[in-house]
Amino acid sequence: MKSLTRKLAAFVLSISVAAPVAAPIAANADPAQGPETLIQARSGGSDSLACLTEALYFEARGEGRSGQRAVAEVILNRVDSRAFPNSVCGVVHQRGQFSYKKGRRMSNAAAAARARQIAAEALAGAARTLTDGATYFHTTQVRPSWSRRFTRTTQIGSHIFYRNGRRVASN
Repeated sequence: MKSLTRKLAAFVLSISVAAPVAAPIAANADPAQGPETLIQARSGGSDSLACLTEALYFEARGEGRSGQRAVAEVILNRVDSRAFPNSVCGVVHQRGQFSYKKGRRMSNAAAAARARQIAAEALAGAARTLTDGATYFHTTQVRPSWSRRFTRTTQIGSHIFYRNGRRVASN
């Protein structure tokens, strides 16, 4: 049964997810080559989809679509920030930043497929409107000391999101 589950998971992950038509096209993308080229060009490499899928699966698979999209936003906000590595895989695999261990298997094929779809949409340029520029998050089960240094932006599901910088006014 485990062998069948692994084969099904591999099959589901191999299915390409089409990029939205309105996605921004990177300068070195070749639209004739399909949506995967667009995703790879925008994110800086063919491994970006796999890295983001892995992060969404292990960090937020129990969340709804909004919760997973919010975690994807944080990762992409980090890629855009000078304070973090400038690639999706660099951010996802940065030491001490995420709670899961690299290389674990995604055992739930449906959850892996959903994470992959959300990752593909995020990499294709989906609007980042859920977290108000957050670059940090944690679950409600913990209260890390670092959370006091950042501005809380929102809570989605069981994740609380933060960005660097303090709020100047409350209105």
